[in-house]
This record gives sequence, C-alpha cells and structure tokens, in this order.
Amino acid sequence: MSKNVKSTFVKILAALALAFACVTVVQAFSSNSTQTVQAAKLSKKERAAKRWIAMRESGGNYTARNGSCYGKYQLSIGYLHGNLSPKNQERTADRYVYIRYGSWVNAKRFWLAHNRY
Repeated sequence: MSKNVKSTFVKILAALALAFACVTVVQAFSSNSTQTVQAAKLSKKERAAKRWIAMRESGGNYTARNGSCYGKYQLSIGYLHGNLSPKNQERTADRYVYIRYGSWVNAKRFWLAHNRY
C-alpha cells in the first residue's frame, strides 16, 4: 500500500470515529427515552434521594431562584431551555442526574460529600 492510500485510510477511520463519538454524545443529551423510562420506574430509595435533594436545593419549590439556578432542583436555567414548567424541571433533572451520576442515590451521595450535585 502506498503512503497516500494509507494516509487516506487513516483519515477516513479518524473521521468515522469522530462522527461516531459526536452521534453518541448528541444521543446521550437529546434522547430522554431511557431517562424517562428510568425516572418512571424509580425505586423507593431513588424517590427518597430525589426528594431529599429537592428539599435541600429549594425546599421543594418549583419557582425558587439562586443566581443562574432555578426551580425545585436548582438547575442551571440554560438546561431548561426557557421551559420552566414543573414537568420540564422533573424531566431535565432526571436526565441530568442519570447522565452525570447514574442514579439519584449516587447524586445524593455526591451532594453529601460536596454540598451540591
């Protein structure tokens, strides 16, 4: 194989790998089907951890404000994309927690160690 063919082949492989990585990241942040299903089936421990965090963050208040954070879970207002409804706050908080921590129990564990999640 000539150097030009090898170089082109390597570039194509690199481009494919980059494209796959981008698609994976976009799916993780835009697809809420998995997170929504998981949120709908929260165990008793998960529900308790979620409630615990909400009480520490806002006292359970969907309209609580603290700087650039808003709502029951004190999410960065940018995460809510202009939709401040309770339903969107719940959906966005679940998505955030499952992507970042894997579970509400893990998010609570992090909160206890760092006074934030």
